[in-house]
Amino acid sequence: MGRVSISPRRAGVAVAALTALLTSACAGEPDRPRPAPSPSASASASAVASPAAEPAGDPAARAAALVGTLTDEDLVGQVLMPYAYGSAATAVPPGSAAGNRALAGVDTPAEMIAKYRLGGLILVGFSADDPTSGNQETTNVDNPRQVRELTTGLRAAAAELPAGRAPFLVSTDQEYGVVTRITDGVTLLPSALAAGAAGDPALTQAAWRAAGTELAAMGINLDLAPVADVLATRSTVIGSRSFGADPKRASAQVAGAVRGLQSAGVAATVKHFPGHGMSETDSHEDVPVVAQPRTELDRTALPPFTAGIDAGAMAVMSAHLDVTAVDPGTPATFSRKLLTDVLRGQLGFKGVVITDGMNMPPAKRFPPGEAAVKALLAGNDLILMPPHVGQAYDGLLGALRDGSLPRTRLVEAVTRVLTMKFQLADRPAPALSTLNSPAHRAAVDELAAAAVTALRGGCDARVKGPVTVTTSAGRDHTRASLTAALTATGVKVVPDGGTKVHLVGYGDDAGDLAGDAAVTVAMDTPYVLGKAKSPTLLATYSSGRASMTALARVLAGKARPVGRSPVPVPGLPASSCGR
Repeated sequence: MGRVSISPRRAGVAVAALTALLTSACAGEPDRPRPAPSPSASASASAVASPAAEPAGDPAARAAALVGTLTDEDLVGQVLMPYAYGSAATAVPPGSAAGNRALAGVDTPAEMIAKYRLGGLILVGFSADDPTSGNQETTNVDNPRQVRELTTGLRAAAAELPAGRAPFLVSTDQEYGVVTRITDGVTLLPSALAAGAAGDPALTQAAWRAAGTELAAMGINLDLAPVADVLATRSTVIGSRSFGADPKRASAQVAGAVRGLQSAGVAATVKHFPGHGMSETDSHEDVPVVAQPRTELDRTALPPFTAGIDAGAMAVMSAHLDVTAVDPGTPATFSRKLLTDVLRGQLGFKGVVITDGMNMPPAKRFPPGEAAVKALLAGNDLILMPPHVGQAYDGLLGALRDGSLPRTRLVEAVTRVLTMKFQLADRPAPALSTLNSPAHRAAVDELAAAAVTALRGGCDARVKGPVTVTTSAGRDHTRASLTAALTATGVKVVPDGGTKVHLVGYGDDAGDLAGDAAVTVAMDTPYVLGKAKSPTLLATYSSGRASMTALARVLAGKARPVGRSPVPVPGLPASSCGR
């Protein structure tokens, strides 16, 4: 199939012109089983958008026609994207069923979709050194075949809904690096910071095209990535998830990642608007305060979001950030000034705005129903991971019926969501055999090789004699990976007594360094290298197979460390290799 070429600036829904058409959707009964449309709704449906008469081609027109047939319950369900317990759609073990009952009053993910007329579901899971693990309540992922079977089952359940003509959204946070939900059997990209070090948007685009193809093969059509946060602080929650500290360089990388993903038919989500890298506080624990003046936000934080939007990003994720220069005291998630005035008005974004997880502490300051209403009123279109699905659904439905949530705002949100769905429609999923293919591995290997950076020691980082690989605690898997890669290049690796190559990664500090190491390698943010004494300092910014293979080639003298640190490290150059 040809690439998806989507520009929200050009594909926005003209909501005002559609209002007379769309407000014909009527209220269904308040119970949750799927209702038959009332006579007025049936008349509207037959007059406006029967399946046979559904407009072809134009996603916005298809969305508008479908919205005109939906009841209140269906409209509310389309703006909810919860998580669910279980690795299958219709059969889950007792523990997962209990989790779903507590979350939504049902046993299975398929039942959750049917009861709440859901527009989408997020798949969650765990990865090593994951700074977002605090709000990942469960895991849905084991291997690609299981994920494909799960997403197929979810779509079968959604196809029975009145909105089922539009593709069901299945999302996940596949950022690569420390936040990677699906790790087994897929091609793993190096972190965003590694791509920033490579500094070539074309390499980034090629790698993310491979990533998008693999996500599509597993039935995932919405990636909550890439991260567009400029790393203006030493934020540990953002860290190597960012493309770097330079807004211009980060902008080019964000645009490349967006184009790559969406060329494979997977919607990209630039996040966390308006810039989580401007604060060191973790929004999984508290509300970070972004205290920079507005001029600095415009100069530093916003350019990568603008670049992602201009590249056609179909979605933007709002953040739980208190931006004092714009709307002090109100997290961006609930700020109309930020989401409607700045994001929609100043940046011109016309696509879908998705909240960050509503099960995070800043959003849980309000009951789930109230939080969902506040988020929608601010300008969000999809409510992600509500801590209780039923309460969020009831809150939205009640607010719609008592007038505190204007119908035009809900219709606008649903129309945007359905427009995005139809933009993703009619593309057959690639075969699972495309996963981890030689072509995909080659694209990722090229990006990882271009990222390896020398911050001390020059371009020749070749090690002499046998090598001993050591690591900070808990990184045995990574040590084994580098050992195998070095052996494959012809370098002899011994248990001890050789030239020491020491690896440090996410969360490590000066106490994790080895004073006698000839080479110290940072596999996450490189700040710790400023305290290292080794004569050779290298950074890969990532610890995956591709990064360890690239590092081994540098240590064997078969490649040069041509990357450039995308964040400043006091006392060290961005590159000691002359780049």
